[in-house]
Formats: sequence, structure tokens, C-alpha cells
Amino acid sequence: MSTQYRPTTTLKTLTRIPVLALGLLLMATAGADANSRLKDIADFEGVRDNQLIGYGLVVGLNGTGDSLTNSPFTKQSLIGMLERLGVNIRNDNIKTANVAAVMVTATLPPFARHGTRLDLTISALGDAKSLQGGNLLVTPLVGADGEVYAVGQGNAAVGGFSAKGEGASVTKGTPTAARIPNGAIVEREVGFELASMTNVLISLRNPDFTTATRVAEAINKYLGGASAKPIDPATVSMVVPPRYQTDVVSLLTDIEQLRVVPDQIARVVVDEHSGVIVMGENVRISTVAIAQGNLTIRITETPQVSQPGPFSTGGQTAVVQRSDIQVSEDGDRKLAVLQQGISLQEMVNGLNALGVGPRDMISILQAIKAAGALQAEIELM
Repeated sequence: MSTQYRPTTTLKTLTRIPVLALGLLLMATAGADANSRLKDIADFEGVRDNQLIGYGLVVGLNGTGDSLTNSPFTKQSLIGMLERLGVNIRNDNIKTANVAAVMVTATLPPFARHGTRLDLTISALGDAKSLQGGNLLVTPLVGADGEVYAVGQGNAAVGGFSAKGEGASVTKGTPTAARIPNGAIVEREVGFELASMTNVLISLRNPDFTTATRVAEAINKYLGGASAKPIDPATVSMVVPPRYQTDVVSLLTDIEQLRVVPDQIARVVVDEHSGVIVMGENVRISTVAIAQGNLTIRITETPQVSQPGPFSTGGQTAVVQRSDIQVSEDGDRKLAVLQQGISLQEMVNGLNALGVGPRDMISILQAIKAAGALQAEIELM
């Protein structure tokens, strides 16, 4: 007679139940409360930032710098820097872990003058473990034209840390990236004569014909003439009035405070990775019927061990699989009808009434669009 033992049950579940995710639904309201300042939806031509970049060395690290054998660019940079300072070590074998090669970035604001301070961001290039306690040596920062606009130097402020023992390690944040507040000094100015401008171009951040027309109308109403006109969906051209010919700054100061109601196309933005859905106010659908259900398959594995009885000479121990499969389908989900021309709020309420989660709602919206009933553009992120 054989004896059977039942070990701990192993459970496997195959499911298509909708995942509970954080859904973000932003609903705008039309009217006076929806208007925005011109400075928040548009930029003035020439008033812009410029990106700067540089390559430098961080020294003073506590053994957490680059390995010179794995980061030859760090070794070459170190030799070149020392030679410029009068130290010749080209034929020597350098072994140090206190130096790291980094990329340095900064943003040059508009109309930055000589001596203006800039914040720096530095990021390790090699296999450095941490930039904690490091000091960035003098690093030229160049623009897209290859000219040097600022010079950076200073102590690195790291927001994270890393600690490692024999059996465990802990890391918080990113210790191979750091910031240097006020770490750069502007050495070259970007030339731009704002005071001598006779025509100003206003660039919309979200191009739209209706918004451009509204901007021009708001400017003309304020200035009392036909000074502004839209030339394309993204640009409004404005002639400087005679009374502002010598004071363009005051003109831009007054103009950027004007209130405009920006228009937008009907769009549904979907992030399938996180389940986030953002719908515009003007999203509308035609009459459509929707049903949503879920299928769940539950498989329970219970292995059983069968072994021969005592003093048996021919039996062998064997594992016998026992599977229990259960299939369930939600039967309480009903067919719902969404009427033509309903608002965003009504559509969301209707989908919520079906018990639809954000991830299932993504599939439903795509199906409605495929059926030609969604009067909006779907943008997948």
C-alpha cells in the first residue's frame, strides 16, 4: 500500500480583471474663469533661454571617483590639466580614485549680463560611485555656436547618498548627479536690442488659429488700433505704436498682462503605461452602446507526492500534479447607451456607472474612436 502526502498548495492566477490605477481627469470650465494671461500662453521673440554645456573634472572625492583603467577619458583629462599647471606625469602610472569626469550643464537666461551667476548641474560620465564632497574645477561652458558664455567652478551639492557593506548596500537618490548653486559666472552676453525693435512677434506655445485671433483682438482692443494681426496659428505680429517707440519694455509689460481665453481642439491623451487619461472640455461622442465585462481564470495547483510502502523493493517516489481550474465571468455588467452630444462630465459618469477602471476605459475610448463615434483626437503617450 502506498502513502500519499499533500504539500503546500501552489496558486497561479491568470486574470484579465482591470487593474486599479490612478486616473487623472482634468475638466476645464468655459467662461470668464478660463482666461489666461498672455505671458502664460505665449513668448516674445528674442526673449528666450540658451542652453550651455561643458566637460570638466571633479576632484576631492573620497575614493568614489572614476577608475582610470575603465575611464581613459578621465585619465587623459587629468594628465592634460596637470600639464597646463606645469606638472609632467605623462610617463608615470597614475592610480587615483578621487577624480571623476563630469558633464556640466546650465541655462543662460535672456539678457544675462557680465558677472551674472548661474546654477550648474553636473553628471558623472565614468564609473564613479558618488560625487559627494567633490569640487568642480574651472570648466568653460559653451553654447550651440561653440562660443564660451560662462565659466563654472564650485563645490558639488549631492542630494543622495550611497553606503555599502559586506552583505548589503543602500542608495538614496542619485549620488552621481549634483548641483552647484551660483556655480558659474557669465563671461559673454547674448546680443539682442529690445529697445530698438519696431515690430514684435508673439509665439503661442500651443498653436491654434482661434487663439491667435483672440490674442490679436485683445491687443488691438487695448492699444486702440490695428497694431496686431495673426500671421499663422503660432505667431502674432505686433507693430510697436508711436507712444511706445522709445519704451518697448513698457509695451511688453502691459501686453503680457492681457487676458485671453485660449482655445483647444478636442483631444484625449492616454498614457497606457500608467493608466492616466486626460480629456479636453470639447470631447463629444455620438450615440453609442457600451458593454464591459471581465473573464477570470483561476488555476490551483496541488502537487501530491506518492511513495511506496515500507520495505517495498520495486516502488519509486513520484510527484503527481493535481490541477483545479475555475472560470468566472462578471454577469452583472449591463449594456449602457451614451447619447449623442453628451458632455465630458456625462460621459465620465456613464463609464463610471459601468464600473470601468482607467485601464479598461482606455480600451473603450479606442473602440469608440474606431467606431467613428468619438469626435476627438486620441493621443497615445
